[in-house]
Amino acid sequence: MAEKTKSEYVPNIYPGKDVVSERRKRLWDKSKPLLKYRSISEDDITQLLSHRAVRSAYVSVHPPLEEIIEPYDPIKHIVVPTPGARAGDRIRFIQMTDSFHKPPIAPFARSRLYLARFRGVDTCVYSGREILEMRERDLEKATKMLLETEIFNPARSALRGITVHGHSLRLDEDGLMFDARRRYIYDKDSGEVVYIKDQMGNVLDVPVPVGPPLSEEDCKKLCLTYSWDTQPYKARTELFEMMSRATKMRVMAGFNPEMIDESM
Repeated sequence: MAEKTKSEYVPNIYPGKDVVSERRKRLWDKSKPLLKYRSISEDDITQLLSHRAVRSAYVSVHPPLEEIIEPYDPIKHIVVPTPGARAGDRIRFIQMTDSFHKPPIAPFARSRLYLARFRGVDTCVYSGREILEMRERDLEKATKMLLETEIFNPARSALRGITVHGHSLRLDEDGLMFDARRRYIYDKDSGEVVYIKDQMGNVLDVPVPVGPPLSEEDCKKLCLTYSWDTQPYKARTELFEMMSRATKMRVMAGFNPEMIDESM
């Protein structure tokens, strides 16, 4: 009798079969590489993050793991340390914000992507931004991927370590997200978005170009959110009923949970 073969586990990354659902599945599936749209040098990445001087040594918070004598722990032999953890790098961060106008990714989606594709991370979703903390050299490697691939639109995504406000406001006359600290501008001569300040708002000695804004067609194709011109609801009535139910359930549950009726 032939031996039964065990079926391979296939994770259900995200439900649904519409265009938006399929995009979310692909972004959150670490086995599928992200499409590369542009190239940004490692020195420019260091400038934008502003944690250390370009090509300076990484700051350590503890000796390399090979030099630390610790009690035996089997978990340490199972979990391979990241390069930054192995070297003893300090923890640094990048904070990204995404426009409400057809963004290639959104804060809640960044969290899923970070946890699926990176190791040794600490991340938190805010109203319109997402912070990612990692060991410094690991963070720089991750940042390169975040800025060079399809999840970054120079006009609808931005590095903002502080003063993040403005992500949900209208786009400016050049189609860029409003930024109170004006960290980037649109260079009409080159057609690219250029960072003139780092993520903390400090003026850069050498501006960093990050590529041209994506076209409206590409914005629609790469959009991760549901809207009337991407993957709409069946009817406006369905949307209004869903919003009304969610609001009513939230108010009544906060006021008196016993008043909730699942048939509502």
